[in-house]
Amino acid sequence: MIKIITVENKKLEKEFVLFPFDLYKDCEYWVAPIISEELEAMDRSKNPVFKNAEAEFYLAYKDGKVVGRIAAIVNWVEIEEQKKNKLRFGWYDTIDDIEVSKKLLEKVVEFGKERKLDFIDGPVGFSNMDKAGLLIHGYDELNTMITWYHFPYQKKHLIELGFEKLAEWVEYKIKIFSEKDAPEKVKKFAKIIQKRYELEVVNFKSTKQIIPYVDKMFELLNLTYSNLQTYVTIKQYQIDFYKEKFIKYIHPDFIKCLLDKDGNLIAFLITMPSFSRALKKINGKIGLLGYYHLFKAQYFNDRVSLYLIGVDPKYQNKGATAVIFNELQQTFNNRGIIEVETNPELVENKAIQAFWKNYESTLHKRRATFTKKIK
Repeated sequence: MIKIITVENKKLEKEFVLFPFDLYKDCEYWVAPIISEELEAMDRSKNPVFKNAEAEFYLAYKDGKVVGRIAAIVNWVEIEEQKKNKLRFGWYDTIDDIEVSKKLLEKVVEFGKERKLDFIDGPVGFSNMDKAGLLIHGYDELNTMITWYHFPYQKKHLIELGFEKLAEWVEYKIKIFSEKDAPEKVKKFAKIIQKRYELEVVNFKSTKQIIPYVDKMFELLNLTYSNLQTYVTIKQYQIDFYKEKFIKYIHPDFIKCLLDKDGNLIAFLITMPSFSRALKKINGKIGLLGYYHLFKAQYFNDRVSLYLIGVDPKYQNKGATAVIFNELQQTFNNRGIIEVETNPELVENKAIQAFWKNYESTLHKRRATFTKKIK
């Protein structure tokens, strides 16, 4: 018999966070999240997203053992400001038993019915800064620190339960050329665009220098993606939270900003050293050894992850991406970076995907959200 329990205390919160460590323990491609960060995300006193969202977390038990987990989420900004009467589900992990998935999702739908919501969509987090999308292709690739890993049967469960694909994201591996082999057309185009619009690239030497630009980056992020189907405006208190959460992973060399002739931020690109292999080694625990592996990944690494890119809509078709990526190419060459992995990009973001064609790139992962009407 399958029993669904609502997570209501610290003991159950820990069981919720640790379940994937058991589920994926034999999977060489699953990268563990930081346990303390997962617990903090669930903590209503620490995660400011609960100012505009609510959530319940559920565990599935069978024969006294945890066999699945899921979260039911409502983002009230999305509902009240964007008029999307949507129920979110996330943190969806289960054994290969469709009855477990069925019972978990029924519990989530029950949560949605109580709030008179129209449809369910997931897996997603609270906002666009959280992990999103079920892995549907690329099961033999390590996930990054900001993506989930899933087994193939989880997609089958959702489809069998009547869910349909809603949004889809793609991820690429991009080979970084040496300076002499870098695409000449990108270099020449970047120089022409930079001169034509009198653009200035900002390079950083310390984390302290980045801080004054962070709020402006999020403003530009809201401007860049406001028209995309999955985007929900990020509030200032969330910005402050994410700033503190991710700043320790940032390497100043790997962030570039682009200013117009009046000093206004019109584009930015944030890449981070790839932490996947380091996180695999520390298996969710931050201690002295954990900090050592993270430090080593931050400063001695030949791979990076493209985390965020924002471009003012007025400059999106004017070559700003080429200018900023060309500058980053030089940094990568200087630091011995040989590969960039993009984090999820919506399939409709054709402009950035067209840009990757200038490089030796491989589409190696896909992920999607799935939806169903609430009856």
